[in-house]
Amino acid sequence: MLSRLAPGVRQYLAITGNYWAFTLTDGALRMLVVLHFHQLGYSPLQVAMLFLFYEIFGVITNLVGGWLGARIGLNRTMNLGLALQVIALALLTLPAAWLTVPLVMGAQALSGIAKDLNKMSAKSSIKLLVPNDQQGALYRWVAALTGSKNALKGVGFFLGGALLTAVGFAPAIAIMAAGLAVVWLLSMVLLKRDLGKAKAKPKFRDIFSKSRAINQLSAARMFLFGARDVWFVVALPVFLAASLGWDFWQVGGFLAAWVIGYGVVQSLAPYVTGRRSGKVPDGHSALGWASVLAVVPAAMAILLLQGQSPQLVLIAGLTVFGVLFAINSSLHSYLIVSYAAEDGVSLDVGFYYMANAMGRLLGTVLSGWVFQRFGLAACLMVSAGLVAIAALASVTLPRHDREDVVPPRDMV
Repeated sequence: MLSRLAPGVRQYLAITGNYWAFTLTDGALRMLVVLHFHQLGYSPLQVAMLFLFYEIFGVITNLVGGWLGARIGLNRTMNLGLALQVIALALLTLPAAWLTVPLVMGAQALSGIAKDLNKMSAKSSIKLLVPNDQQGALYRWVAALTGSKNALKGVGFFLGGALLTAVGFAPAIAIMAAGLAVVWLLSMVLLKRDLGKAKAKPKFRDIFSKSRAINQLSAARMFLFGARDVWFVVALPVFLAASLGWDFWQVGGFLAAWVIGYGVVQSLAPYVTGRRSGKVPDGHSALGWASVLAVVPAAMAILLLQGQSPQLVLIAGLTVFGVLFAINSSLHSYLIVSYAAEDGVSLDVGFYYMANAMGRLLGTVLSGWVFQRFGLAACLMVSAGLVAIAALASVTLPRHDREDVVPPRDMV
């Protein structure tokens, strides 16, 4: 048994190593761009808009990338993502006079494409490395990959700030580009060439899922991530800096610590959601955890409107929200891999993460607009509403006591 699983474990480690290296550069790049352009006098909202193409192209990439992965193999889409990130980083090493807003947004667009190709490839690959009858192992592997990724993204925030302080913007970017290029070359050698390639070449129209369960889960994911980003992306850091007087390092350090803790909780989610009983989560689990999560931003908004200490409300509330959101996210990440068809798995996973990117885009835009017009409490109320919609979308997801626990792609 061990010898039979060993090649799969080796592939899992190669995929995870790629994902980790990419995530470090992704987190560091975000912090470098935020800090650098903040130093140049850009407002927080202007800095946030630099990432608009990053999110838009994430939507497109997930939709098309799943189809591409099924046709040419997940090894190629993962390696393509690494190569595009190296190019995006190289663009940002150009002389300062050339770093116009359109060029930076273009580099961020490339980085967004690269990130979602890499993520879709990593999440899809795990489905192919774990036998269908080992759903508990699948849940743990997905949780470990997802949680470690988010923890490392937080480390990347610190890495970006440290590199900017130590060597400056362009040299920091160059160091990351060189390191990621080495990872890309290793990946070209280590990943199996036929990983994830569908037996039958899927048509382009197959990028839209025909599975009711996957469509419902994708809708829930979109509103779930919109609920996070509607207050976390722009409103929260701007409020901490402008209203509470935190300096940039306090804001960046606090958010980085939150992301690291969020990733740790994601990795531990299988132990929280049923490991002791020997069960794996299903649609009922997604409904229950989303319902609990919806209470947190609503309670925070009410406390702020009642005049309670904003600092206390935000720190305590964000901690509780982070724990519950991490469990929800980990559950969703497992369910999509479990529901996805094994042949052409990237089609289903790509469609799902397209919805994830749509949620981030929705949340980013709403975060700036709602906060500017109505304030942070309004952002939190919108967040609660979006989580409630995610819970409603989860009501009829498959449960283990039904025959369609792992629904086929043609389920309507």
